[in-house]
Amino acid sequence: MSKEFTIGSKVRVVSLPPYVKTAEPMPMLRPPDVIQIGEEGVVLDRRPGGYWGVRFTKGAFLMESQYIESVDASS
Repeated sequence: MSKEFTIGSKVRVVSLPPYVKTAEPMPMLRPPDVIQIGEEGVVLDRRPGGYWGVRFTKGAFLMESQYIESVDASS
């Protein structure tokens, strides 16, 4: 039921999780306000557990597919 994204594609945050994990070798939990609803990022990779590594302006974070959607190239 999870969405699939292409590596390098742009995605947009549609809702905020209770916290976000940094996309580092040793992930750290961060408050959700480091990213905003509507903020766009680039998919870096796919991670185990249904997570996607996404680069935003304030860093790279692990996001579950329920919190992001693809950005149409036509917009």
